[in-house]
Amino acid sequence: MNQIKTSALIMGASGLVGRELVKILSQQKKYKRIHLLVRKSVEIPDTACEQHIIDFNQLTHYSELFQVTDVYCCLGTTIKKAKTKEAFRKVDFEYPIEAAKLAVAAGVEKFLIITSMGANPESTFFYNRVKGEVEESLTKFGLKSLHIFRPSLLLGERGEFRIGERIAAKASGVLGTFMKGPLRPYKAIQARTVAAAMSTIASFGKNGVHTYPSQEIEQLAKEKG
Repeated sequence: MNQIKTSALIMGASGLVGRELVKILSQQKKYKRIHLLVRKSVEIPDTACEQHIIDFNQLTHYSELFQVTDVYCCLGTTIKKAKTKEAFRKVDFEYPIEAAKLAVAAGVEKFLIITSMGANPESTFFYNRVKGEVEESLTKFGLKSLHIFRPSLLLGERGEFRIGERIAAKASGVLGTFMKGPLRPYKAIQARTVAAAMSTIASFGKNGVHTYPSQEIEQLAKEKG
């Protein structure tokens, strides 16, 4: 489907998946305007992109930017980077929830968000619990079309060095060919693959709540949106 949509908004355009998403949407020319909400300046690959350096703690001050067709939430951090659990929760829970409220108020058609494999509001692991809580909360806002992407370990060039993920990525490369059958869902996935899947889903008019595990994300990325 090559329908040209009116506009889109990407939160976290400077992140691993966000950067790839900006490139893909720019190349596909699906939107007349793409608003990029970031903390720091990013490279803009297309004249359709408009960068907004904002304070995410004051997200309601930018409500007019949510007057778009689709909202992509690619926000995410780690406890190590955030320093505290409270700061982590702010980025991975509070900001997406505030964005969803603004999206509903603006009548956004689709809200697409990246969480994580293992997201579960009842999890004993803080990271998975927060991811599960944001998913659960988002389903209660009455979004017309909510799409939740749950990738496994994300691969790609990050802006900062993460030794744990670097080791895991190397191990995944070695073990990838053996991760079949019940292990297949745990295979690491490229950030660009996740971005491509998000673009594909945004091209179709699926209303309601939809969740995509890592293996399904890979299949969606191969489809032409």
